[in-house]
Amino acid sequence: MGVDAKTGMKGVEVSEAAVRKIAALLAGEPDKIALRVAVEGGGCSGFSYIIDLTDTQNDDDVVIERDGARVLIDDLSLVYMGGSVIDFVDDLMGQSFQIKNPNAVASCGCGTSFSI
Repeated sequence: MGVDAKTGMKGVEVSEAAVRKIAALLAGEPDKIALRVAVEGGGCSGFSYIIDLTDTQNDDDVVIERDGARVLIDDLSLVYMGGSVIDFVDDLMGQSFQIKNPNAVASCGCGTSFSI
């Protein structure tokens, strides 16, 4: 994981599986430009992830682009996500994007809520 020279924060990585899934989703949704990942207050552990396709990019977004996949994370969310890996899991329990966040000290069973 690299450290951004401007902000001093650790970056966010996107796994190969997530890159493939994001690229496929974007190819099927021509009006969408990226997958947005954000952190907001709430959820059963204090913070929760919001993951959705978006058609807009904000001035404060950090952009991660690779092999047809594009991810947007706003500056505030990046504070909580530095050093994380965005992954896509396809197993017997179903398909989902998952965030492996080294900053989280606890998470809930659903995998979308965490605390720091």
